[in-house]
Amino acid sequence: MRAVDLILKKREGHALTKKEIVYLVNDYTQGKIPDYQMAAFCMAVFFQGMAKEEIVNLTMAMVNSGEKMDLANLPGLKVDKHSTGGVADSTTLILAPLVAAAGVPVAKMSGRGLGHTGGTLDKLESIPGFSTALLKDDFLKQVEKINLAIAGQSKDLVPVDRKMYGLRDVTGTVDSLPLIAASIMSKKIAAGADKIVLDVKYGRGAFLKTRETALKLGEIMVEIGEKVSRETIAIITNMNQPLGMAVGNALEVKEALLVLQNKKRGLLRDLCLYLGTNMLILVNRVRNFKEGYHLLEELLENGKALEKFAQMVSEQGGNPQVINDFSLLPQAKNQYVLKASRTGYLGKLDALILGQTAMLLGAGRSTKESSIDLAVGLEIHVPFAESIKKGDPLLTIHYNQQEKLAVVLKQLATAIEIVEFPPVKEPLLGARITKAGTELLF
Repeated sequence: MRAVDLILKKREGHALTKKEIVYLVNDYTQGKIPDYQMAAFCMAVFFQGMAKEEIVNLTMAMVNSGEKMDLANLPGLKVDKHSTGGVADSTTLILAPLVAAAGVPVAKMSGRGLGHTGGTLDKLESIPGFSTALLKDDFLKQVEKINLAIAGQSKDLVPVDRKMYGLRDVTGTVDSLPLIAASIMSKKIAAGADKIVLDVKYGRGAFLKTRETALKLGEIMVEIGEKVSRETIAIITNMNQPLGMAVGNALEVKEALLVLQNKKRGLLRDLCLYLGTNMLILVNRVRNFKEGYHLLEELLENGKALEKFAQMVSEQGGNPQVINDFSLLPQAKNQYVLKASRTGYLGKLDALILGQTAMLLGAGRSTKESSIDLAVGLEIHVPFAESIKKGDPLLTIHYNQQEKLAVVLKQLATAIEIVEFPPVKEPLLGARITKAGTELLF
């Protein structure tokens, strides 16, 4: 078997067998197939696509390229959640302790931010002393002890994905749905959870720009889960406006804690409750949606979810006092309050530009090796479509480098617009995809 023959076969639009896909993945992982040949294969997939069986075989070959997390000794069914990435999206910080407080084990492997979307590990590392580098045994013991751990993915978990993503990033093949689906699902399956909930975002601030593309990706991933006995639900959500009201690592931790304290409402809280309810339903913790939603609301109101977050912080070496003392989080040296230039309604709050602006301030990284500033970012004071008076605060810029302020203000001028009449709000929830089919939610 030769790689060049399989590249030609896929280039001509033919399906590869399981044996051929396993050969490609294994030999590339071991360095026997060079980058340029795997890049050619990815380009062939980009143009020709893959049949459903091929995508499943690719996913499982990637799963088997490294070690797998075994959660079998943890009691009950385990559920995992993944987001395709968005702006002001701190759902994991709220959702994981919330579901764990409901009695469901959450063993969460998370990543770092790249580009204009933030990473869960970076946000958690804003907490003094918090360690995201847990040994496998310590990770499992912590989940057994408190039902919750959030840590970085082991380098030995799906190692081929890192190699392939690096190639796709520099060869224009990142946005291939079969390759995206295999990348996401291989990591979720290797992480060991019995059930999976996916938050597939579309819109200006998301990787996927259209709802139709998000629906296709969601359907593919749900089917992969079904084929490998990992029941999966995909929720399609809107990311044209930022999900929360804070963009930046420490600022997003603060907002997540306000939600856990039951002091802040809005789209971020709404989505956490919706995703969490789906997680509880998947593992049979509740009988129906109403029961699950009510249980999670109760856990926010009685402080149990916040307590679970504090437990996790303490177990992972952080200072649990952060849940009540936000001054323990990194603080930017300077703040600039941007005020409304006229009276009207907030008619534009561009998630992509806001994410890019936070990145410009230093909150994000352009490459995996880039360093970031955990303190900087944006605090939004007015939700999209809300009324505002001239002179009212629109947002606060938290910054450390004075020379960046002028550029940031110029960029923000293109992200925000005040209009005369109330704009139409787009629904947050687009669809819910299960093994039974697709249910549109708007």
